[in-house]
Amino acid sequence: MAVSVTESAARQIKKQLEKRGKGVGLKLGVRKSGCSGYAYTLDYSDAIEGSDAVFEDFGVKVIVQKNDLAFIDGIQLDYRREGINEAFQFNNPNVTGSCGCGESFTVS
Repeated sequence: MAVSVTESAARQIKKQLEKRGKGVGLKLGVRKSGCSGYAYTLDYSDAIEGSDAVFEDFGVKVIVQKNDLAFIDGIQLDYRREGINEAFQFNNPNVTGSCGCGESFTVS
């Protein structure tokens, strides 16, 4: 199982953790939401728990609860700027559908 980040995402994660002044990495997860079933969650992580899997790319850690891995195994976290908008992008090979607004996704 694997979770990866692009160099652009790693730079943004480092910048946010430095601005915050603490944290061991970015916590990536899923929650039930929206019309398609699941939505991604992002938060800071101040500690790594026994129920967490840790992935590291470009010097940053992405922490995922092991029970969320089935939904996001193989995902690549990217950070893109398009015009005045900038945001994390989730390139998830497990997604089989998503809602029209992009808020939620389905995994078979």
